[in-house]
Amino acid sequence: MEEKLSELINWRELDEIIYAAHNNPHQILGPHVMEEGILINAFIPTAVAVTVKIDKTGKEYEMERADEPGGYYQSFFMVMIPGKRVPNYTLIATYDNGASSEFHDPYAFGPVISEKDQNKFNEGKHYTIYEKLGAHPMEINGVKGVLFAVWAPNAYRVSVVGNFNLWDGRRHSMRKLGNSGIFELFIPDIEVGEIYKYELKVNGPLPMLKADPYGFQSEKRPANASVVCDLSTYEWNDAAWMEQRKKTDLKKKPVAIYEIHLGSWKKPEDGRDFCNYREIAPELAAYVKKMGYTHVELMPIMEHPLDASWGYQVTGYFAATSRYGTPQDFMYFMDYMHQNGIGVILDWVPAHFPRDAFGLANFDGTCLYEHKDPRQGAHPHWGTLIYNYGRPEVSNFLISNALFWLEKYHADGIRMDAVASMLYLDYGKNYGEWVANQYGGNENLEAIEFLRNLNTAVKKRKDGAVMIAEESTAWEKVTGAPKDGGLGFDYKWNMGWMNDFTSYMKADPLFRKGIHNNLTFSFSYMFSEKYVLVLSHDEVVHGKGSMVNKMPGDYESKFANLRAAYGQMMVHPGHKLLFMGQEFAQFDEWSEERELSWELLEYDSHKHMQDYVKALNAFYQKHPALYEKAFEEGGFEWMNGADSERSMLSFARKSADETLLVVCNFTPVVYENYQVGVPFAGKYKEIFNSDAKVFGGAGNGNPRVKTSKEIPVMNHEDSITITVPAMSVIIFSAAAVEKKADTKKKAGRKPAAKRQKTEEETKE
Repeated sequence: MEEKLSELINWRELDEIIYAAHNNPHQILGPHVMEEGILINAFIPTAVAVTVKIDKTGKEYEMERADEPGGYYQSFFMVMIPGKRVPNYTLIATYDNGASSEFHDPYAFGPVISEKDQNKFNEGKHYTIYEKLGAHPMEINGVKGVLFAVWAPNAYRVSVVGNFNLWDGRRHSMRKLGNSGIFELFIPDIEVGEIYKYELKVNGPLPMLKADPYGFQSEKRPANASVVCDLSTYEWNDAAWMEQRKKTDLKKKPVAIYEIHLGSWKKPEDGRDFCNYREIAPELAAYVKKMGYTHVELMPIMEHPLDASWGYQVTGYFAATSRYGTPQDFMYFMDYMHQNGIGVILDWVPAHFPRDAFGLANFDGTCLYEHKDPRQGAHPHWGTLIYNYGRPEVSNFLISNALFWLEKYHADGIRMDAVASMLYLDYGKNYGEWVANQYGGNENLEAIEFLRNLNTAVKKRKDGAVMIAEESTAWEKVTGAPKDGGLGFDYKWNMGWMNDFTSYMKADPLFRKGIHNNLTFSFSYMFSEKYVLVLSHDEVVHGKGSMVNKMPGDYESKFANLRAAYGQMMVHPGHKLLFMGQEFAQFDEWSEERELSWELLEYDSHKHMQDYVKALNAFYQKHPALYEKAFEEGGFEWMNGADSERSMLSFARKSADETLLVVCNFTPVVYENYQVGVPFAGKYKEIFNSDAKVFGGAGNGNPRVKTSKEIPVMNHEDSITITVPAMSVIIFSAAAVEKKADTKKKAGRKPAAKRQKTEEETKE
């Protein structure tokens, strides 16, 4: 090699390249315009000869080694070619095993991510950062390849490794972009489908291998490498749905959600672990439409290593799990649902993340995504780590992730898991296990700000997508506007109602009168937030029993109780959610290891229950009184909420053009000649009865229209006398009639206002 070329080598930097410790390898590798021409340097381990080939002319220049074979610098090659403008070129390498390859030099390309993008990300305001970080197929200067980019500010060096480079971290070291903490590298000739990870050299004896936090696809578990993916190849066909969604106010619409776990709703018949997204879509859509649900809510489909976590231990936030297919397969699923008029809500887990070594934990050798202090950065009872919401790049990661699922997968809503654990610094912790905020309180101020920013960003889209919080405490204004001190969610899961109501329904009817407040308390705060009533997967696992097995009594009593429970849920103000399998009274607790007990539908009781839930959903959607003013005080009026002795409730549900009278009985006693107040004088026709024989009930009820009489009951001037079936919910339509002017006192009868109450009315 000419002495002249040797003199151009920066031996210190070359040592860093060889030791894979250089955080800006472009500084020495690749083409460099010199006075004498263009100097091209390449470091290719195991190569014995390398040639530069000019794309345009095909001319070749043999590169020279910096050292003799077997020498320390033997894998470093150099050549000076004529010219002042760097041409497109390839490197032809011959290896020590006799093989050869031709490829474009990854160090011949300039930076891709702009300084503006870097600054926005560091400020926590780059909500489409997923279009920059991660792995993105692209073409630069006519050369196709993949841009890899990752945020790892405390790593000494980051490399892309995979099958394409023998998982050798020396071969594709990345360039660090200024002070942004972002490393990037465009690798030409890499194709979609390649698996990869990042190798990080940190303050430790060995480098770490990490999956891509922004990777769009992952290997199927137990493998955990990221996969190069192009999301732009799917052609959507749901434009009509998306346009209609923008114009729809769900707060004035019926919303009945079917919560499902994709992996166990149904299992494939051929022995595979899971059905593909494309297989599930037609069957699930047909079932959901048949049952009358408006939405499905999917337990987390983001990539996760352990089946038994149900998706709540996320390691790939931007990757739809490969258990059920490719990202395009999941896009097909979403598209198919929309084309069939079904909304899709995705469970999302920004409250914590697992400690898996290939994931976010200790990402760049430091607590990058989590707090360093375990009192702030760990959930002792879950064994997981807590995000540092106060770090701009971390909050940016999460906000951009939520927006990613709305944008790229057309999600209709996001249900946020474990919001309470985010809001309270002492959530699930004992004394000494948490750190107070700057004011000495237990509120997580950074998490609150994160939630407000997230919900504000979603609202700015104005595309009808909704945000739902699973928040289990009495935190105020969860669905309030951020400008008014609220968190900005559209809806909140009503965990208070769920806990009170399930404890009430589990009680023997003989003792329910003593816990009547469990039944009525939710009505006292029903308009304080915009609620979704939920009987979710959490209520049918871990020894809690299925919904039907929570019910007291013998076989028939369990089903009657469950019909009453579902009926009360449907007439209570708020949207509705029911977990899969409970619609046909599955006896077993849910398990992710097996499909639902569909064989139970061969038995009348279970088929009747399925028909009952189907009828409830249809009734709910048919009657605006049950949804039009579900979040307004004018949509509800008590008739009698105090009849604890008979464990009964009666109330009216109202819309602009409809009033329904509801009577609920939670005892196994038929009440004949029951006097119930009505909202106005009129004719009342029974139009729904959970005790109907078609649902497996006894068939007691009110076949004839009831005309109200001017007999006061519980502060209502008029009432009707009805039969209330045992363990039932019955609903009457109401048609007002004009009262005749009472100018004369009828003989033998005192005016209604002064009439002596009967003994039964006195009890009421």
